[in-house]
Amino acid sequence: MELEKEPNNYLKHLGLFIITLACTTMSGAEWLTGKSILAGGEFAMTWSDFLAGLEFSIPFLGILTFHEFGHYFMARKYSIPVTLPYYIPGWLGFMGSPSIGTFGAVIRIKGAIQSTKEYFDVGVAGPLAGFVIAIMVMFYAFTNLPPADFIFEIHPEYEQYGMDYADHVYDPNNQENANLMQFKLGPNILFWLFETYVADPERMPNYYEIIHFPWLFASYLALFFTALNLLPIGQLDGGHVVFGLFGSRKHGYISSAVFLVFLFYSGLGLISPMEPAMDLMWSIPLYIGFLFICLSRLIRSPFDRIAMAFMIFTIQFACQWFWPDFQGYTGWLLYCLLIGRFMGVHHPRVLFEQKLDRKRQIIGWIALVIFVLCFSPQPFMFEEATALMEP
Repeated sequence: MELEKEPNNYLKHLGLFIITLACTTMSGAEWLTGKSILAGGEFAMTWSDFLAGLEFSIPFLGILTFHEFGHYFMARKYSIPVTLPYYIPGWLGFMGSPSIGTFGAVIRIKGAIQSTKEYFDVGVAGPLAGFVIAIMVMFYAFTNLPPADFIFEIHPEYEQYGMDYADHVYDPNNQENANLMQFKLGPNILFWLFETYVADPERMPNYYEIIHFPWLFASYLALFFTALNLLPIGQLDGGHVVFGLFGSRKHGYISSAVFLVFLFYSGLGLISPMEPAMDLMWSIPLYIGFLFICLSRLIRSPFDRIAMAFMIFTIQFACQWFWPDFQGYTGWLLYCLLIGRFMGVHHPRVLFEQKLDRKRQIIGWIALVIFVLCFSPQPFMFEEATALMEP
């Protein structure tokens, strides 16, 4: 079977992997130690700090690699021309931004997929393979937590508060926290189950501090990316699963409905009726234009598309008027743009559309359950802790 035409592609794949390994290791060291190769003095990253980042990069890239090779080997089983994974490095430390060192990995399918069964098998193999390894990493992470006072090695300033540090460090009324930006991971069902029934509760770190526990952080990110891939939309892995379970017609309805709900939730709270009128005069048209772009691959007619964009915004605006505390997660808007403008909401037709056998139907429903278990409505939260200052 044809895999690559260019003889130097193996070096390209290997080179990208090595660069991505270095970038994720560097990012892991930054999260773990709070140091950087661009900093000086006590905040300068040493070689030992860098090597400590391997505790993040190895499990994280390991899960990612199993995911991609799940797709790869299943495609090879059906003699579908396919490339090895292209790893995408993405260290953003030079911009002063936190990052995980990579934008993921992709394989290129270079031939046509002929049947529903092939689409389903190739699509579901990746997230299932990655999920199995993610569960192993999670079990190790939750059963090998360091002592609770480990956090004082990262944040010695917390030690003055003892093990009740969370009541002081994350208290918005604490004037020491004024104008600080705090980063917190949002829980998902599976992470909560492991925290509740597997971890030693005396050693379980606060969700603000999981970033300093590389095995935990790697497994959390693995669940996040598994959920992203299993969204039942378009040509994502979850879209292939829905296409196999329900057929092309029902896939169109399900994918469109899920995308609209996802888009609605993502933008909920972005624009508030309580904002000054002058701000609303420019923010509302810009946001409606953004929605118009996100609907490009779902609604062909420009008139219908702008009508749908107005309707989504109007309902969001009304919700904020009556329930201002009901907020979505604007971090999903970029993903909505990628799906709605570039990746598409619909699924391509196949030459042989067929009903899946019982075994594959069970696997498909298991994949959808995995999506529910892994999905975090608000995965990464940046909170500004502004203290109540005395007059």
